Amino acid sequence: MEMCAGMFKGGITQSVRPKVERQPTMAMRNLLSFCIFSLLALVDLFALTRAAIPAKRFYAPFNRTSFPPDFVFGASSAAYQIEGEALKGGRGPSIWDTFTRQHPEKIIDASTADVVVDFYHRYKEDIRLLKQVGLRAFRMSISWSRILPYGKVSKGVNPEGIKFYNDVFNELIANGITPFVTLFHWDTPQALEDEYKGFLSSKIAKDYGDYVDICFKEFGDRVKYWITLNEPFSYSVNGYTKGTFAPGRCSKYVGNCTEGNSATEPYIVAHNLLLAHATAVKIYREKYQKSQKGQIGVTLVTHMFVPKMNTPQGLKAPLRALDFMLGWFLDPITYGGEHESYGRASTPKIHS
Repeated sequence: MEMCAGMFKGGITQSVRPKVERQPTMAMRNLLSFCIFSLLALVDLFALTRAAIPAKRFYAPFNRTSFPPDFVFGASSAAYQIEGEALKGGRGPSIWDTFTRQHPEKIIDASTADVVVDFYHRYKEDIRLLKQVGLRAFRMSISWSRILPYGKVSKGVNPEGIKFYNDVFNELIANGITPFVTLFHWDTPQALEDEYKGFLSSKIAKDYGDYVDICFKEFGDRVKYWITLNEPFSYSVNGYTKGTFAPGRCSKYVGNCTEGNSATEPYIVAHNLLLAHATAVKIYREKYQKSQKGQIGVTLVTHMFVPKMNTPQGLKAPLRALDFMLGWFLDPITYGGEHESYGRASTPKIHS
């Protein structure tokens, strides 16, 4: 900046030599541009510095004391994401095993979950890490096809699967970590997909009920927090509208799918997911809750929506979007029956 100041003092504004018309050199033009830019930057910096200094400073702690005493800090996962040992230990294939093999182009790195982080063999090490971090809860899911390789009780229960989850729950509790257990995290047994198209059939509610009954019976003395479904919206839309999740079904005009109907199947699947949720809750409340003293619920997902335009219709739009994403499941779970908005939207499509 000293060079710039000298230039403005003697080289241009205070020249005492006779006026001679000369074209400025390229170097002079570059130097002038640099100096003007530097001065403007200094002006902006001073303005920003003054604006950034508040009259009073306020510091708020952000740690566990900022939350209610009963707030639970933990980690979350899903069986297919972390377990590995996908086709061993007596486990049957799920729709995700099939999907990752048949459609590697729909997986970012074209990988499968045959090994992943190998939680199946390294769960003790992982649980120690959870404890070291100071977490008090671990949300995990049970692989349906690890308990029932063919999806049905009538075709056999896998004792290795029962032992594995017993060992995991015992290890968690021994380390002071509370298990929160998801019963279905999108991994329908492939055998049921082959038999009756999985959640496209209402038959799945009974098979799901038999599966969760085993889980309540085998693990309910230690598991006190049960989650029937993980994000049924995500499963219905991504698996049956867009075809980007297993089982990868959609209409031709939507994406690269070999079969599916994006206009009807998401509604059918959502309906059957709600039947499965109701089946699990009924079994737990009637057979196990009184003695095991646990709780059961569901995990739902939604976005927050804001109006794009300040008009009567614009102000209604966020509520309608919220209704279609969250109310689709929360309304019937809370009040029973079919959600009014989705009933109007889906009935003509499903029955046409």
